Amino acid sequence: MQPLNLVLLWHMHQPDYRNYKTGEFTLPWVYLHAIKDYTDMAHHLEAHPRIKAVVNFVPVLLDQLEDYAAQFALGRMRDPLLRLLATPELEQVSASERLRVFDSCFSSNHTTMMQPYPAYQRLYDLHEMLRGHGEAQLAYLSGQYLADLLVWYHLAWTGESVRRGNEVVARLMAQGGNFSHADRVELFNLIGELIRGLIPRYRKLAESGQIELSTTPHYHPLSPLLIDFTSARDSLPGVALPTEEVYPGGRSRVAFHVTSAMESHVRRFGIKPVGVWPAEGAVSSPLLEILAEHGCQWSASSEGVLVNSLHKSYPDKPLPQRGRYLYRPYRVQGRTDGMTCFFRDDRLSDMIGFEYAKWFGRDAAEHLVHSFEQISRDAPAEESPVVSVILDGENAWEYYPYNGYYFFDDLYEILENHPSIRATTYRDYIASPEFADAVVLPVLAAGSWVYGTFSTWIGDPDKNHAWDLLCAAKHSYDLVMQSGRLTAEEKAAAGRQLASCESSDWFWWLGDYNPPNVVEGFDKLFRDNLANLYSLLKLPVPAAVFKPISHGSGHPESGGTMRRATQE
Repeated sequence: MQPLNLVLLWHMHQPDYRNYKTGEFTLPWVYLHAIKDYTDMAHHLEAHPRIKAVVNFVPVLLDQLEDYAAQFALGRMRDPLLRLLATPELEQVSASERLRVFDSCFSSNHTTMMQPYPAYQRLYDLHEMLRGHGEAQLAYLSGQYLADLLVWYHLAWTGESVRRGNEVVARLMAQGGNFSHADRVELFNLIGELIRGLIPRYRKLAESGQIELSTTPHYHPLSPLLIDFTSARDSLPGVALPTEEVYPGGRSRVAFHVTSAMESHVRRFGIKPVGVWPAEGAVSSPLLEILAEHGCQWSASSEGVLVNSLHKSYPDKPLPQRGRYLYRPYRVQGRTDGMTCFFRDDRLSDMIGFEYAKWFGRDAAEHLVHSFEQISRDAPAEESPVVSVILDGENAWEYYPYNGYYFFDDLYEILENHPSIRATTYRDYIASPEFADAVVLPVLAAGSWVYGTFSTWIGDPDKNHAWDLLCAAKHSYDLVMQSGRLTAEEKAAAGRQLASCESSDWFWWLGDYNPPNVVEGFDKLFRDNLANLYSLLKLPVPAAVFKPISHGSGHPESGGTMRRATQE
Protein backbone atom coordinates (compact mmCIF):
# COMPACT_ATOMS: atom_id res chain seq x y z
CA MET A 1 0.00 0.00 0.00
CA GLN A 2 1.01 3.59 -0.61
CA PRO A 3 1.38 5.66 2.60
CA LEU A 4 -1.91 7.47 3.16
CA ASN A 5 -2.41 10.83 4.85
CA LEU A 6 -5.75 11.02 6.66
CA VAL A 7 -7.30 14.28 7.80
CA LEU A 8 -10.31 14.01 10.13
CA LEU A 9 -12.03 17.38 10.45
CA TRP A 10 -14.74 17.70 13.09
CA HIS A 11 -16.88 20.81 12.58
CA MET A 12 -18.40 22.25 15.78
CA HIS A 13 -21.24 24.71 15.23
CA GLN A 14 -24.50 26.02 16.62
CA PRO A 15 -26.18 29.26 15.52
CA ASP A 16 -26.62 32.15 17.92
CA TYR A 17 -29.66 31.31 20.06
CA ARG A 18 -29.53 34.52 22.10
CA ASN A 19 -32.29 37.08 21.85
CA TYR A 20 -30.28 40.30 21.66
CA LYS A 21 -33.13 42.33 23.15
CA THR A 22 -33.81 40.16 26.23
CA GLY A 23 -30.47 38.39 26.57
CA GLU A 24 -32.32 35.07 26.95
CA PHE A 25 -31.25 31.88 25.21
CA THR A 26 -34.22 30.73 23.15
CA LEU A 27 -33.01 27.12 22.67
CA PRO A 28 -30.66 24.94 24.77
CA TRP A 29 -28.64 23.25 22.02
CA VAL A 30 -25.33 24.97 22.72
CA TYR A 31 -25.00 23.77 26.30
CA LEU A 32 -26.53 20.35 25.58
CA HIS A 33 -24.06 19.62 22.80
CA ALA A 34 -21.32 21.01 25.04
CA ILE A 35 -21.91 18.50 27.84
CA LYS A 36 -22.45 15.60 25.44
CA ASP A 37 -20.58 15.97 22.17
CA TYR A 38 -17.86 18.59 22.60
CA THR A 39 -16.95 16.92 25.89
CA ASP A 40 -16.83 13.41 24.43
CA MET A 41 -14.89 14.49 21.33
CA ALA A 42 -12.21 16.05 23.54
CA HIS A 43 -12.10 12.91 25.69
CA HIS A 44 -11.48 10.58 22.74
CA LEU A 45 -8.58 12.74 21.55
CA GLU A 46 -7.12 12.92 25.06
CA ALA A 47 -7.40 9.14 25.39
CA HIS A 48 -5.55 8.61 22.10
CA PRO A 49 -2.69 11.14 22.07
CA ARG A 50 -1.14 9.77 18.87
CA ILE A 51 -4.24 10.61 16.82
CA LYS A 52 -4.16 13.95 15.05
CA ALA A 53 -7.22 15.78 13.80
CA VAL A 54 -8.56 19.18 12.81
CA VAL A 55 -11.24 20.63 15.07
CA ASN A 56 -13.17 23.53 13.60
CA PHE A 57 -14.92 25.87 16.02
CA VAL A 58 -17.29 28.51 14.67
CA PRO A 59 -16.65 31.70 16.66
CA VAL A 60 -20.33 32.32 17.41
CA LEU A 61 -20.42 28.93 19.15
CA LEU A 62 -17.39 29.90 21.26
CA ASP A 63 -19.10 33.23 22.05
CA GLN A 64 -22.05 31.34 23.47
CA LEU A 65 -19.93 28.83 25.40
CA GLU A 66 -18.13 31.73 27.06
CA ASP A 67 -21.49 33.37 27.72
CA TYR A 68 -22.70 30.23 29.51
CA ALA A 69 -19.47 30.03 31.51
CA ALA A 70 -19.99 33.63 32.63
CA GLN A 71 -23.59 32.91 33.63
CA PHE A 72 -22.48 30.05 35.86
CA ALA A 73 -19.74 32.21 37.38
CA LEU A 74 -22.21 34.98 38.20
CA GLY A 75 -25.03 32.65 39.23
CA ARG A 76 -27.52 34.39 36.94
CA MET A 77 -28.85 32.11 34.22
CA ARG A 78 -30.35 33.44 31.02
CA ASP A 79 -31.21 29.97 29.76
CA PRO A 80 -34.77 29.07 30.86
CA LEU A 81 -34.19 25.31 31.01
CA LEU A 82 -31.05 25.59 33.14
CA ARG A 83 -32.84 28.06 35.36
CA LEU A 84 -35.63 25.55 35.87
CA LEU A 85 -33.17 22.75 36.65
CA ALA A 86 -31.92 24.80 39.62
CA THR A 87 -35.31 26.22 40.72
CA PRO A 88 -36.04 25.19 44.34
CA GLU A 89 -39.86 24.94 44.25
CA LEU A 90 -41.02 23.49 40.97
CA GLU A 91 -44.58 23.22 42.27
CA GLN A 92 -44.78 27.00 42.00
CA VAL A 93 -43.54 27.53 38.45
CA SER A 94 -45.84 29.16 35.91
CA ALA A 95 -47.95 27.33 33.36
CA SER A 96 -45.64 28.51 30.57
CA GLU A 97 -42.61 27.16 32.43
CA ARG A 98 -44.32 23.78 32.92
CA LEU A 99 -45.06 23.73 29.21
CA ARG A 100 -41.42 24.53 28.43
CA VAL A 101 -40.30 21.50 30.47
CA PHE A 102 -42.74 19.22 28.65
CA ASP A 103 -41.86 20.62 25.21
CA SER A 104 -38.09 20.48 25.80
CA CYS A 105 -37.38 17.41 27.89
CA PHE A 106 -38.52 14.80 25.39
CA SER A 107 -36.51 16.37 22.55
CA SER A 108 -33.93 13.72 21.73
CA ASN A 109 -33.55 10.49 19.82
CA HIS A 110 -35.71 8.21 21.96
CA THR A 111 -34.08 5.01 20.67
CA THR A 112 -30.62 5.83 22.02
CA MET A 113 -31.32 8.50 24.63
CA MET A 114 -34.54 7.40 26.33
CA GLN A 115 -35.34 3.74 25.83
CA PRO A 116 -32.11 2.53 27.49
CA TYR A 117 -33.26 4.24 30.73
CA PRO A 118 -36.52 2.74 32.09
CA ALA A 119 -37.05 5.53 34.64
CA TYR A 120 -36.89 8.16 31.88
CA GLN A 121 -39.12 6.07 29.61
CA ARG A 122 -41.74 5.84 32.39
CA LEU A 123 -41.83 9.62 32.67
CA TYR A 124 -42.52 9.85 28.95
CA ASP A 125 -45.18 7.13 29.04
CA LEU A 126 -46.98 8.88 31.90
CA HIS A 127 -46.93 12.20 30.04
CA GLU A 128 -48.29 10.60 26.87
CA MET A 129 -51.03 8.74 28.76
CA LEU A 130 -52.31 11.92 30.41
CA ARG A 131 -52.00 14.00 27.26
CA GLY A 132 -54.08 11.39 25.46
CA HIS A 133 -56.99 12.44 27.67
CA GLY A 134 -56.51 16.13 26.90
CA GLU A 135 -53.77 18.69 27.57
CA ALA A 136 -55.55 19.82 30.76
CA GLN A 137 -54.76 16.44 32.34
CA LEU A 138 -51.07 17.39 32.42
CA ALA A 139 -51.89 19.62 35.40
CA TYR A 140 -51.89 16.44 37.52
CA LEU A 141 -48.13 16.09 36.99
CA SER A 142 -46.44 17.29 40.18
CA GLY A 143 -43.36 19.34 40.93
CA GLN A 144 -41.55 16.09 41.71
CA TYR A 145 -42.41 14.83 38.23
CA LEU A 146 -40.91 18.04 36.75
CA ALA A 147 -37.79 17.58 38.88
CA ASP A 148 -37.31 13.98 37.76
CA LEU A 149 -37.93 14.88 34.13
CA LEU A 150 -35.44 17.76 34.17
CA VAL A 151 -32.77 15.57 35.76
CA TRP A 152 -33.27 12.67 33.37
CA TYR A 153 -33.24 14.91 30.32
CA HIS A 154 -29.89 16.34 31.33
CA LEU A 155 -28.52 12.93 32.30
CA ALA A 156 -29.46 11.61 28.86
CA TRP A 157 -27.64 14.54 27.27
CA THR A 158 -24.49 13.93 29.32
CA GLY A 159 -21.48 12.62 27.40
CA GLU A 160 -20.59 8.95 27.72
CA SER A 161 -17.12 9.87 28.95
CA VAL A 162 -18.68 11.88 31.78
CA ARG A 163 -21.16 9.12 32.55
CA ARG A 164 -18.30 6.65 32.97
CA GLY A 165 -16.08 8.88 35.06
CA ASN A 166 -18.22 11.19 37.17
CA GLU A 167 -19.57 10.10 40.56
CA VAL A 168 -22.49 12.54 40.54
CA VAL A 169 -23.86 11.26 37.23
CA ALA A 170 -23.38 7.61 38.21
CA ARG A 171 -25.17 8.14 41.53
CA LEU A 172 -28.10 10.03 40.03
CA MET A 173 -28.61 7.43 37.32
CA ALA A 174 -28.55 4.66 39.92
CA GLN A 175 -31.00 6.61 42.10
CA GLY A 176 -33.47 6.75 39.22
CA GLY A 177 -35.96 9.27 40.62
CA ASN A 178 -37.31 11.33 43.52
CA PHE A 179 -34.51 13.81 42.88
CA SER A 180 -34.17 16.53 45.49
CA HIS A 181 -33.27 20.14 44.91
CA ALA A 182 -29.77 19.30 46.17
CA ASP A 183 -29.51 16.56 43.53
CA ARG A 184 -30.51 19.01 40.83
CA VAL A 185 -28.01 21.61 42.04
CA GLU A 186 -25.21 19.03 41.91
CA LEU A 187 -26.08 18.25 38.30
CA PHE A 188 -26.41 21.95 37.51
CA ASN A 189 -22.93 22.64 38.94
CA LEU A 190 -21.45 19.76 36.96
CA ILE A 191 -22.85 21.24 33.75
CA GLY A 192 -21.12 24.51 34.62
CA GLU A 193 -17.81 22.72 35.24
CA LEU A 194 -17.99 20.88 31.93
CA ILE A 195 -18.73 24.04 29.97
CA ARG A 196 -16.02 26.09 31.68
CA GLY A 197 -13.46 23.39 30.93
CA LEU A 198 -14.15 22.99 27.22
CA ILE A 199 -12.16 25.79 25.60
CA PRO A 200 -9.12 25.17 27.87
CA ARG A 201 -9.22 21.45 26.98
CA TYR A 202 -9.16 22.11 23.24
CA ARG A 203 -6.54 24.83 23.67
CA LYS A 204 -4.32 22.32 25.48
CA LEU A 205 -4.78 19.75 22.70
CA ALA A 206 -3.82 22.39 20.15
CA GLU A 207 -0.77 23.55 22.11
CA SER A 208 0.48 19.97 22.26
CA GLY A 209 0.29 19.76 18.47
CA GLN A 210 -2.23 16.93 18.54
CA ILE A 211 -4.99 18.96 16.90
CA GLU A 212 -5.15 21.89 14.56
CA LEU A 213 -7.86 24.39 15.40
CA SER A 214 -9.44 26.03 12.38
CA THR A 215 -12.19 28.59 12.12
CA THR A 216 -15.23 29.68 10.09
CA PRO A 217 -16.44 33.21 9.21
CA HIS A 218 -17.75 34.45 12.55
CA TYR A 219 -21.53 34.06 12.43
CA HIS A 220 -21.54 31.17 9.91
CA PRO A 221 -22.79 33.06 6.83
CA LEU A 222 -23.28 31.31 3.49
CA SER A 223 -20.45 33.46 2.13
CA PRO A 224 -20.69 32.84 -1.64
CA LEU A 225 -24.36 33.86 -1.58
CA LEU A 226 -23.65 36.99 0.48
CA ILE A 227 -21.11 37.95 -2.18
CA ASP A 228 -23.31 37.12 -5.17
CA PHE A 229 -26.65 35.30 -5.31
CA THR A 230 -25.97 34.35 -8.94
CA SER A 231 -23.17 32.04 -7.75
CA ALA A 232 -26.00 29.55 -7.07
CA ARG A 233 -26.30 29.17 -10.85
CA ASP A 234 -22.81 27.68 -11.14
CA SER A 235 -24.27 24.32 -10.13
CA LEU A 236 -28.00 24.97 -10.76
CA PRO A 237 -28.23 27.15 -13.88
CA GLY A 238 -32.01 27.53 -13.75
CA VAL A 239 -32.44 28.20 -10.03
CA ALA A 240 -34.81 31.01 -9.04
CA LEU A 241 -33.10 33.83 -7.15
CA PRO A 242 -34.28 36.50 -4.69
CA THR A 243 -35.50 39.83 -6.03
CA GLU A 244 -32.01 41.30 -5.83
CA GLU A 245 -29.13 39.45 -7.46
CA VAL A 246 -26.56 40.84 -5.01
CA TYR A 247 -26.80 41.20 -1.25
CA PRO A 248 -26.05 44.88 -0.45
CA GLY A 249 -22.36 45.21 0.43
CA GLY A 250 -22.02 41.45 0.58
CA ARG A 251 -18.30 41.22 -0.11
CA SER A 252 -17.45 43.63 2.70
CA ARG A 253 -19.78 41.71 5.03
CA VAL A 254 -17.95 38.45 4.31
CA ALA A 255 -14.63 40.22 4.90
CA PHE A 256 -16.01 41.41 8.24
CA HIS A 257 -17.01 37.86 9.27
CA VAL A 258 -13.55 36.54 8.29
CA THR A 259 -11.66 39.32 10.09
CA SER A 260 -13.79 38.88 13.19
CA ALA A 261 -13.18 35.12 13.15
CA MET A 262 -9.42 35.64 12.94
CA GLU A 263 -9.47 38.07 15.86
CA SER A 264 -11.67 35.72 17.90
CA HIS A 265 -9.29 32.82 17.29
CA VAL A 266 -6.20 34.76 18.32
CA ARG A 267 -7.89 36.01 21.49
CA ARG A 268 -9.00 32.53 22.55
CA PHE A 269 -6.14 30.35 21.37
CA GLY A 270 -3.20 32.73 21.12
CA ILE A 271 -2.43 31.95 17.48
CA LYS A 272 -3.84 32.92 14.10
CA PRO A 273 -5.59 30.03 12.32
CA VAL A 274 -3.98 28.91 9.09
CA GLY A 275 -7.14 27.28 7.75
CA VAL A 276 -10.81 28.08 7.31
CA TRP A 277 -13.66 25.63 6.88
CA PRO A 278 -16.27 27.90 5.29
CA ALA A 279 -19.83 27.60 6.57
CA GLU A 280 -21.48 24.54 4.98
CA GLY A 281 -18.27 23.90 3.00
CA ALA A 282 -19.61 26.59 0.67
CA VAL A 283 -16.93 28.01 -1.62
CA SER A 284 -16.54 30.30 -4.61
CA SER A 285 -13.55 32.00 -6.20
CA PRO A 286 -14.38 35.41 -4.68
CA LEU A 287 -14.56 33.83 -1.22
CA LEU A 288 -11.17 32.14 -1.65
CA GLU A 289 -9.73 35.49 -2.70
CA ILE A 290 -10.96 37.03 0.56
CA LEU A 291 -9.49 34.14 2.56
CA ALA A 292 -6.15 34.52 0.72
CA GLU A 293 -6.16 38.25 1.53
CA HIS A 294 -6.43 37.29 5.21
CA GLY A 295 -3.42 35.00 4.99
CA CYS A 296 -5.25 31.66 5.00
CA GLN A 297 -3.17 28.71 3.85
CA TRP A 298 -5.96 26.19 3.30
CA SER A 299 -9.68 25.78 2.88
CA ALA A 300 -11.88 22.80 2.06
CA SER A 301 -15.17 21.82 0.48
CA SER A 302 -16.97 18.75 -0.81
CA GLU A 303 -16.34 16.15 -3.47
CA GLY A 304 -19.45 17.36 -5.30
CA VAL A 305 -17.93 20.83 -5.68
CA LEU A 306 -14.71 19.31 -7.04
CA VAL A 307 -16.63 17.20 -9.58
CA ASN A 308 -18.58 20.23 -10.80
CA SER A 309 -15.34 22.22 -10.98
CA LEU A 310 -13.55 19.55 -13.02
CA HIS A 311 -16.46 19.40 -15.46
CA LYS A 312 -16.29 23.18 -15.91
CA SER A 313 -12.51 23.21 -16.12
CA TYR A 314 -12.29 20.40 -18.69
CA PRO A 315 -15.67 20.24 -20.44
CA ASP A 316 -14.42 17.99 -23.25
CA LYS A 317 -12.74 15.41 -21.01
CA PRO A 318 -14.50 12.55 -19.19
CA LEU A 319 -14.05 12.42 -15.44
CA PRO A 320 -11.38 9.90 -14.40
CA GLN A 321 -11.82 7.42 -11.54
CA ARG A 322 -12.29 9.04 -8.10
CA GLY A 323 -8.87 7.92 -6.92
CA ARG A 324 -7.30 9.90 -9.76
CA TYR A 325 -8.70 13.28 -8.74
CA LEU A 326 -10.16 13.29 -5.20
CA TYR A 327 -7.26 12.49 -2.89
CA ARG A 328 -4.90 15.34 -3.72
CA PRO A 329 -4.48 19.04 -2.90
CA TYR A 330 -5.53 21.75 -5.36
CA ARG A 331 -4.78 25.38 -6.05
CA VAL A 332 -7.57 27.41 -7.65
CA GLN A 333 -6.37 29.51 -10.56
CA GLY A 334 -6.66 33.23 -9.88
CA ARG A 335 -5.89 35.58 -7.01
CA THR A 336 -5.62 32.87 -4.39
CA ASP A 337 -1.85 32.68 -4.02
CA GLY A 338 -0.73 30.58 -1.07
CA MET A 339 -4.11 28.85 -0.69
CA THR A 340 -4.43 25.07 -0.89
CA CYS A 341 -7.86 23.48 -1.29
CA PHE A 342 -8.92 20.03 -0.14
CA PHE A 343 -12.12 18.16 -0.95
CA ARG A 344 -13.74 15.69 1.38
CA ASP A 345 -14.61 12.09 0.56
CA ASP A 346 -18.39 12.47 0.58
CA ARG A 347 -19.10 8.73 0.72
CA LEU A 348 -16.95 8.00 3.76
CA SER A 349 -18.05 11.18 5.54
CA ASP A 350 -21.68 10.20 5.00
CA MET A 351 -20.99 6.67 6.22
CA ILE A 352 -19.97 8.15 9.58
CA GLY A 353 -22.80 10.65 9.57
CA PHE A 354 -25.64 8.34 8.60
CA GLU A 355 -24.76 4.65 8.37
CA TYR A 356 -22.28 3.53 11.01
CA ALA A 357 -24.70 4.39 13.81
CA LYS A 358 -26.55 1.19 12.79
CA TRP A 359 -23.41 -0.97 13.08
CA PHE A 360 -21.46 -2.39 16.00
CA GLY A 361 -18.75 0.12 16.86
CA ARG A 362 -15.83 -2.21 16.11
CA ASP A 363 -17.33 -3.33 12.80
CA ALA A 364 -17.85 0.28 11.72
CA ALA A 365 -14.31 1.28 12.70
CA GLU A 366 -12.77 -1.67 10.85
CA HIS A 367 -14.89 -1.04 7.75
CA LEU A 368 -13.77 2.60 7.66
CA VAL A 369 -10.11 1.64 8.03
CA HIS A 370 -10.46 -1.03 5.31
CA SER A 371 -11.91 1.71 3.06
CA PHE A 372 -8.82 3.83 3.68
CA GLU A 373 -6.61 0.83 2.89
CA GLN A 374 -8.40 0.28 -0.41
CA ILE A 375 -7.87 3.93 -1.36
CA SER A 376 -4.18 3.42 -0.62
CA ARG A 377 -4.00 0.26 -2.76
CA ASP A 378 -5.72 1.99 -5.68
CA ALA A 379 -3.56 5.13 -5.53
CA PRO A 380 -1.21 5.88 -8.45
CA ALA A 381 2.27 4.56 -7.70
CA GLU A 382 3.79 8.03 -7.62
CA GLU A 383 1.27 9.53 -5.17
CA SER A 384 0.67 9.40 -1.42
CA PRO A 385 -3.05 10.16 -1.22
CA VAL A 386 -4.50 12.65 1.25
CA VAL A 387 -8.01 11.64 2.33
CA SER A 388 -10.34 14.22 3.88
CA VAL A 389 -13.18 13.05 6.12
CA ILE A 390 -15.16 16.10 7.20
CA LEU A 391 -18.49 16.28 9.03
CA ASP A 392 -20.34 17.73 11.99
CA GLY A 393 -18.66 16.93 15.27
CA GLU A 394 -21.95 16.98 17.17
CA ASN A 395 -25.16 15.96 15.42
CA ALA A 396 -24.50 12.37 14.35
CA TRP A 397 -23.61 10.89 17.74
CA GLU A 398 -27.16 11.17 19.10
CA TYR A 399 -28.01 8.27 16.77
CA TYR A 400 -25.11 6.07 17.87
CA PRO A 401 -25.37 3.74 20.88
CA TYR A 402 -23.40 5.23 23.78
CA ASN A 403 -22.89 8.47 21.85
CA GLY A 404 -20.46 6.72 19.50
CA TYR A 405 -18.10 5.83 22.36
CA TYR A 406 -17.07 2.40 21.02
CA PHE A 407 -16.83 3.57 17.43
CA PHE A 408 -14.38 6.33 18.32
CA ASP A 409 -12.40 4.28 20.80
CA ASP A 410 -11.90 1.47 18.29
CA LEU A 411 -11.29 3.75 15.30
CA TYR A 412 -8.65 5.83 17.07
CA GLU A 413 -6.98 2.72 18.50
CA ILE A 414 -6.71 1.07 15.07
CA LEU A 415 -5.41 4.25 13.43
CA GLU A 416 -2.84 4.85 16.18
CA ASN A 417 -1.26 1.49 15.43
CA HIS A 418 -1.69 1.38 11.66
CA PRO A 419 1.61 1.05 9.76
CA SER A 420 0.66 3.02 6.65
CA ILE A 421 -2.20 5.38 7.57
CA ARG A 422 -0.96 8.65 9.02
CA ALA A 423 -3.60 10.73 10.80
CA THR A 424 -2.51 14.32 10.34
CA THR A 425 -3.78 17.89 10.06
CA TYR A 426 -3.89 20.16 7.04
CA ARG A 427 -1.33 22.47 8.61
CA ASP A 428 1.10 19.61 9.24
CA TYR A 429 0.44 18.01 5.86
CA ILE A 430 1.20 21.24 3.99
CA ALA A 431 4.48 21.53 5.93
CA SER A 432 5.48 17.88 5.39
CA PRO A 433 7.62 16.25 2.68
CA GLU A 434 4.50 14.34 1.52
CA PHE A 435 2.99 17.59 0.31
CA ALA A 436 3.69 17.71 -3.40
CA ASP A 437 2.85 20.60 -5.69
CA ALA A 438 -0.90 21.06 -5.70
CA VAL A 439 -2.84 20.46 -8.90
CA VAL A 440 -4.09 23.66 -10.54
CA LEU A 441 -7.88 23.86 -10.80
CA PRO A 442 -8.70 26.32 -13.63
CA VAL A 443 -12.34 26.89 -12.63
CA LEU A 444 -13.93 26.57 -9.19
CA ALA A 445 -17.67 25.91 -9.43
CA ALA A 446 -19.40 27.55 -6.47
CA GLY A 447 -21.19 25.05 -4.24
CA SER A 448 -21.51 23.47 -0.81
CA TRP A 449 -21.12 20.10 0.88
CA VAL A 450 -24.84 19.40 0.38
CA TYR A 451 -25.35 18.09 -3.18
CA GLY A 452 -22.53 20.34 -4.38
CA THR A 453 -25.13 23.13 -4.76
CA PHE A 454 -26.73 25.93 -2.73
CA SER A 455 -30.26 24.50 -3.02
CA THR A 456 -30.50 24.07 0.77
CA TRP A 457 -30.27 27.86 1.23
CA ILE A 458 -31.70 29.50 -1.91
CA GLY A 459 -34.11 28.84 -4.79
CA ASP A 460 -37.13 27.71 -2.77
CA PRO A 461 -39.81 30.47 -2.62
CA ASP A 462 -39.67 30.57 1.20
CA LYS A 463 -35.88 30.79 1.25
CA ASN A 464 -35.89 33.52 -1.40
CA HIS A 465 -38.50 35.47 0.56
CA ALA A 466 -36.25 35.30 3.62
CA TRP A 467 -33.36 36.69 1.57
CA ASP A 468 -35.63 39.50 0.36
CA LEU A 469 -36.46 40.37 3.98
CA LEU A 470 -32.76 40.34 4.88
CA CYS A 471 -31.82 42.50 1.88
CA ALA A 472 -34.46 45.07 2.86
CA ALA A 473 -33.11 45.14 6.41
CA LYS A 474 -29.55 45.56 5.11
CA HIS A 475 -30.58 48.54 2.97
CA SER A 476 -32.11 50.13 6.09
CA TYR A 477 -28.97 49.30 8.07
CA ASP A 478 -26.74 51.00 5.49
CA LEU A 479 -28.86 54.15 5.44
CA VAL A 480 -28.93 54.47 9.22
CA MET A 481 -25.18 53.80 9.53
CA GLN A 482 -24.54 56.65 7.09
CA SER A 483 -26.97 59.02 8.79
CA GLY A 484 -24.96 59.61 11.94
CA ARG A 485 -28.03 59.10 14.14
CA LEU A 486 -26.52 56.27 16.22
CA THR A 487 -23.78 56.40 18.82
CA ALA A 488 -20.71 54.20 18.43
CA GLU A 489 -22.16 51.78 20.99
CA GLU A 490 -25.51 51.65 19.19
CA LYS A 491 -23.75 51.03 15.87
CA ALA A 492 -21.79 48.14 17.38
CA ALA A 493 -24.99 46.56 18.77
CA ALA A 494 -26.74 46.89 15.40
CA GLY A 495 -23.69 45.39 13.67
CA ARG A 496 -23.73 42.34 15.93
CA GLN A 497 -27.43 41.88 15.31
CA LEU A 498 -27.01 42.13 11.54
CA ALA A 499 -24.23 39.53 11.67
CA SER A 500 -26.55 37.11 13.46
CA CYS A 501 -29.24 37.71 10.81
CA GLU A 502 -26.72 36.69 8.14
CA SER A 503 -26.25 33.16 9.52
CA SER A 504 -26.81 30.32 7.06
CA ASP A 505 -28.86 28.37 9.62
CA TRP A 506 -32.04 30.39 9.20
CA PHE A 507 -32.19 29.56 5.48
CA TRP A 508 -31.31 25.88 6.07
CA TRP A 509 -34.52 25.25 7.99
CA LEU A 510 -36.98 27.13 5.81
CA GLY A 511 -38.85 24.86 3.40
CA ASP A 512 -41.65 22.32 3.48
CA TYR A 513 -39.30 19.31 3.58
CA ASN A 514 -38.34 20.07 7.21
CA PRO A 515 -40.29 19.16 10.40
CA PRO A 516 -43.08 21.67 11.16
CA ASN A 517 -42.13 22.31 14.80
CA VAL A 518 -38.48 22.98 13.93
CA VAL A 519 -39.36 25.16 10.95
CA GLU A 520 -41.71 27.20 13.13
CA GLY A 521 -39.01 27.76 15.74
CA PHE A 522 -36.22 28.79 13.35
CA ASP A 523 -38.59 30.87 11.23
CA LYS A 524 -39.53 32.85 14.34
CA LEU A 525 -35.91 33.14 15.48
CA PHE A 526 -34.92 34.61 12.12
CA ARG A 527 -37.78 37.11 12.13
CA ASP A 528 -37.11 38.01 15.78
CA ASN A 529 -33.53 38.79 14.79
CA LEU A 530 -34.74 41.02 11.98
CA ALA A 531 -37.22 42.76 14.29
CA ASN A 532 -34.47 43.38 16.84
CA LEU A 533 -32.27 44.82 14.10
CA TYR A 534 -34.94 47.33 13.08
CA SER A 535 -35.42 48.28 16.73
CA LEU A 536 -31.69 48.84 17.19
CA LEU A 537 -31.75 51.02 14.06
CA LYS A 538 -34.63 52.98 15.68
CA LEU A 539 -36.93 52.14 12.76
CA PRO A 540 -40.43 50.66 12.73
CA VAL A 541 -40.51 46.94 12.06
CA PRO A 542 -42.10 46.21 8.65
CA ALA A 543 -45.33 44.23 8.81
CA ALA A 544 -43.83 41.48 6.63
CA VAL A 545 -41.37 40.60 9.39
CA PHE A 546 -44.24 39.53 11.66
CA LYS A 547 -45.66 37.04 9.14
CA PRO A 548 -44.40 33.42 9.18
CA ILE A 549 -42.26 32.57 6.18
CA SER A 550 -42.47 28.78 6.14
CA HIS A 551 -44.48 26.02 7.81
CA GLY A 552 -42.75 22.72 7.15
CA SER A 553 -44.35 19.33 6.60
CA GLY A 554 -41.52 16.85 6.14
CA HIS A 555 -39.74 14.16 8.11
CA PRO A 556 -36.12 14.33 6.91
CA GLU A 557 -33.37 11.97 7.97
CA SER A 558 -31.76 12.78 11.33
CA GLY A 559 -34.51 15.32 11.98
CA GLY A 560 -33.01 17.59 9.34
CA THR A 561 -29.93 18.56 11.38
CA MET A 562 -27.68 16.89 8.80
CA ARG A 563 -27.95 16.13 5.10
CA ARG A 564 -26.17 13.64 2.92
CA ALA A 565 -23.76 14.99 0.33
CA THR A 566 -25.71 13.43 -2.54
CA GLN A 567 -29.41 12.89 -3.31
CA GLU A 568 -28.89 9.27 -4.38
